Amino acid sequence: MSLKTGIEVIREHIKKMPDRSGVYRMLDESGEPLYIGKAKNLPKRVVSYTRPESLPYRLQMMISLTRTMEFSVTKNEAEALLLESQLVKELQPKYNILLKDGKSFPYILLTEDKKYNMMTKFRGKHAKTGKYFGPFLSAGLVMQTLTQLQKAFPLRTCTDATLESRTRPCLEYQIKRCSAPCVHKISDEDYRKIEEQAARFLSGKTSDVQQELSAQMQVAAENMDYERAAVMRDRIYALSKIQSESRLNMPPDTNLDAIVFYTEAGKVCVEVTFIRNGFNYGNSSYFPTYLEGVDESELPQEFIMQFYQSNPVPKTIITNLPIADVEVIEEALSMKSGSKVEIENPQRGDKLALVKMAERNAQEALARKMAENATQKKLLKLFCDEFGLGEQPERIEVYDNSHISGTNSIGAMIVINENGMDKKSYRKFNIKTASGDDDYAMMREVLRRRFARAKTEGWVLPDVVLIDGGAGQLSAAKQVFDDMGVSNVALIAIAKGPERNAGNEEYHMPDRAPFRLKKGSELAYFMQRIRDEAHRFAITTHRAKRSKDFIKSGLDDIEGIGSVRKKALLHYFGSVAAIKEASLKDLQQVEGVSAKTAEIIYNFFH
Repeated sequence: MSLKTGIEVIREHIKKMPDRSGVYRMLDESGEPLYIGKAKNLPKRVVSYTRPESLPYRLQMMISLTRTMEFSVTKNEAEALLLESQLVKELQPKYNILLKDGKSFPYILLTEDKKYNMMTKFRGKHAKTGKYFGPFLSAGLVMQTLTQLQKAFPLRTCTDATLESRTRPCLEYQIKRCSAPCVHKISDEDYRKIEEQAARFLSGKTSDVQQELSAQMQVAAENMDYERAAVMRDRIYALSKIQSESRLNMPPDTNLDAIVFYTEAGKVCVEVTFIRNGFNYGNSSYFPTYLEGVDESELPQEFIMQFYQSNPVPKTIITNLPIADVEVIEEALSMKSGSKVEIENPQRGDKLALVKMAERNAQEALARKMAENATQKKLLKLFCDEFGLGEQPERIEVYDNSHISGTNSIGAMIVINENGMDKKSYRKFNIKTASGDDDYAMMREVLRRRFARAKTEGWVLPDVVLIDGGAGQLSAAKQVFDDMGVSNVALIAIAKGPERNAGNEEYHMPDRAPFRLKKGSELAYFMQRIRDEAHRFAITTHRAKRSKDFIKSGLDDIEGIGSVRKKALLHYFGSVAAIKEASLKDLQQVEGVSAKTAEIIYNFFH
């Protein structure tokens, strides 16, 4: 590493840069991105890296590693901001603030293309016909909301095939969560009214719907139709409960995201709250990688732009911090969403109250996170002392294998660091060369492939490798380490011990007699959790592979049956054996299976 060399590289590239807005990328000697930034004027921005004495140590390190640069010219600064956030999200450069979150948020979908429409949880591209309400910040909140909505708007929840095949009402009708259109317990006209009421309620017209139901209850009572009046009463109560649990002190047409930043002791928590039609659609805490020496003013811009790379942009965003270059961010988000976006820093009223509530949530979430990290650091210290490691490990890798009689064999690797289980770093290995049920050969293959990638692909090396097994597995792993020249990595094998009970595990290390931990101790419990997590990941990965191969072996040879129809068939019948035994009429009950397709499937098995 040479700071002087990095500065010279940057100076040479500045000569080629036009006085235009754009995005620049610092690359190391292997071409991996170190840092991605945007600029209103490329050379004026990048020249600051040639004066490292005024920069924090983090950026000085980045400059010393820089061996080449790339840049892209854009029409304006807003376009540069969009491109920068896209590349940061995609490439995850080491010296950028990173939001490590790739999940999509769930919605409530009210279908519009069925005879009897339904409300359901939906995640993914909005390709189905219907109205989408959301996003919600957790699947759990969606299901909780749907449960309450079902009491207020008793629409069906069953599949189309189940709807067509029913001859009597199901349990949902008995508990008053479905109006049983399948057996005509409700007229088509009344069912459509419930659909329309559900759409209006979710769109924010809550008082209109409640007044309508109240009027219907009054009419039923006056006509002495007390059963119908009671139904309306129960639906009104369910609506009231939904509103009391999720309605904020805001107008029903309020649609915004609240993004609040809270920092303490060099750590940061970002609390995001979704408000749609005056309803609280949930809040979630994020802990972006916050690097020492980063200018705190960079964080809001970096987070907001990365967050909306994969999430819908609302018309209004409120925050607790004034944001630098806010006009540029608004312009960039407006370009992305196709409509005007405003970012506000409220000083009074309901919006300020929402920001203050989110700040309290962020403070509590960060306190919990820091407490968890402190506990994790304590456990790693105990681990270090008990296993005689010398230095506290920063990365522990745990390996386990899973197979059934040597079939669908996989190797699984989980990672533990000071933040706990690092699920983003988990990896699976489909066993390719080891045959049968030779667990030793499988472990050797997995370790060889893993440490080969450390050399060819730059995978970071662990401080400790834990493997599931006893002295035999330890010997197999040590052979790989010796063959590949792996050093400075502690090797530990975990065996179940003579009684094969949790808590009685026996530990094996090179040049040390087998030993056990004190039963019931913090460290013993920690090691059990590590082993259980590795076993869980191995088993679930193996099951997924087995299920995929099972579907392939049973249905792949049928002409015209793709993955969607395979899934629908298996969901409906439960197994390939049941599909084989199904009649032509039964096969036609499956969604997406026409009479012609049903005949193809039937003829294949018969």
